[in-house]
Amino acid sequence: MKLIKATEKDIPLIQDLARRSWKSAYAEILSEEQMEYMLSGMYSDTEITAHLRSPDYHYYLIRDEDKDSYGGFIGYQHNYEEKTTKLHRIYLVPESKGKGLGKEALLFLNRKVSESGNKRIILNVNKHNSARKFYESQGYRVYDEGVFDIGNGFVMDDYLMEFLIHN
Repeated sequence: MKLIKATEKDIPLIQDLARRSWKSAYAEILSEEQMEYMLSGMYSDTEITAHLRSPDYHYYLIRDEDKDSYGGFIGYQHNYEEKTTKLHRIYLVPESKGKGLGKEALLFLNRKVSESGNKRIILNVNKHNSARKFYESQGYRVYDEGVFDIGNGFVMDDYLMEFLIHN
């Protein structure tokens, strides 16, 4: 596995990876309408460009070297809160799951967060997403939950999780 810093030329690839991974991850959780609404907003050219131009926001493509293809991506933001990095996005396409890529990406994130001087990683995970168990296996814990109105009559019903960095 290799993590490669994404640039604006990678936006179509990020959008494709998001769409492919979401179809698998959220098929039983979200309606097709909500998935399309969220993908079109969260993964628009404008939105991702703004992220890539922010000095605290980082995207990395996850290269699955066994398959010689991109297996997913990770997007995170340092200083989201004081001494806190928010993991906004980590997605793997179905054929890249179960190979340790997600675990390696989180270890990479831990190093990047430590280097930044932040001490905590937070994320939201849908209450019905089995990824919660994966995060818990990597040392994350639920510290709160919330229902967030995202517009158009849709909500995100999430657990809020955290991981504390110990240098």
